[in-house]
Amino acid sequence: MSEKTAIVCGTLIDGLSDEPRSDAVVVCEGDRIVEVTPQEEFDADGAEVIYHSGKTVLPGLIDAHLHLKGWPSMDQSDYLSYDVAAGAARATVHLERLLEAGFTTVRDVDSRTGLGLRTAVEEGAIRGPEIHTSHRAIYQTGGHGDAHFLPYEWVTEWNPYDPALCDGADECRKEARKRIRDGVDLIKIGTTGGVLSEKDHPGQSQMTDDEITAVTQEAHRVGIPVAAHAQGAEGIKNALRNGVDTIEHGIYIDDEGIEMLLETDGVLVPTLAIVDRICEHGADHGIPEFGLEKAREAREAHFDAVRRADDAGVTIALGTDFVGPDLVPHGENADEAVLYVEECGMDPMDAIKVATSEAARALKKQDVGVIEPGRAANIIVLEANPLSDIRALTDSVGTVYKHGERVVG
Repeated sequence: MSEKTAIVCGTLIDGLSDEPRSDAVVVCEGDRIVEVTPQEEFDADGAEVIYHSGKTVLPGLIDAHLHLKGWPSMDQSDYLSYDVAAGAARATVHLERLLEAGFTTVRDVDSRTGLGLRTAVEEGAIRGPEIHTSHRAIYQTGGHGDAHFLPYEWVTEWNPYDPALCDGADECRKEARKRIRDGVDLIKIGTTGGVLSEKDHPGQSQMTDDEITAVTQEAHRVGIPVAAHAQGAEGIKNALRNGVDTIEHGIYIDDEGIEMLLETDGVLVPTLAIVDRICEHGADHGIPEFGLEKAREAREAHFDAVRRADDAGVTIALGTDFVGPDLVPHGENADEAVLYVEECGMDPMDAIKVATSEAARALKKQDVGVIEPGRAANIIVLEANPLSDIRALTDSVGTVYKHGERVVG
């Protein structure tokens, strides 16, 4: 893209407004949007003009919960042979697919590869979305992030498995400081059990108040947010009560938890797509029976949680929990928005906001997710209109601009 470029839109969805605009022109200079103006008032003034007439222009999409681990499969036995270098190599392919699917920003919540991938993308060595990463998450011993089927010594001493296991406020505080030293964009913890952890349940609370607070204090001291894997009602409330910024999954959230999200200006990142896919196809992809059973129990409750949170006015951010293998492949992440509309009754425009401006709130990043002056020039062009059919987000991405550069199409 030249220093100053004008994108002539057919339909503009800016990520904030409730109504689309017709015949708008988005003017970019360098990596920033500098003007959004009606076409009849536009003065080219030496700018390169790119016509996307008849097409839909909107902000680059954001996946606020995924993993860039480059896992080869969803079969837990593959943990034993997982190689971090091979995972990073696979993840470079996944990043390319994400970009091609219109995702210009992603939040990697637990991996050993995210920091290096972030550096490589920033250097221009590989192509991909802008990466925000937590690096290794923090869980309690025996918690959701522990590999319950493996010896404790393997998990804590020999493994390439991602999370760090900590017990007591002092250990949690020290691990949080390690993450800050690593240069993370956020810290991820786990305050409940989960669907894919064998010896616990989503409803079980994990981490004490002191442990959670130790992490949030350290993170907020340096201005970064804390995300909590939190599926059960009590663990969700414990997280919010002790300073957590975003609730990941939120499957069994109750009305009090929803009120706490509103009171704390917290963000819910539901990740419907992974549970839905486990229920539909997990048995064919190595998901163990305990995971299938818990996913089936959770599926409708998960949809209902999003409906209730949305009706109450909670900020919801698109996140998929996708890891890369065939069951949950990067590049199909916009399927999450389809579920918001088709299963939760969300209006298509609201689902687009969830994938753009509201997802940006989960990242605590104010310059993405919206098309307006001063924001990053992250823009995608769809061949079809997602307001008519939300599935246009999944199958009609034609052009992608990232930081003002045309990277796809």
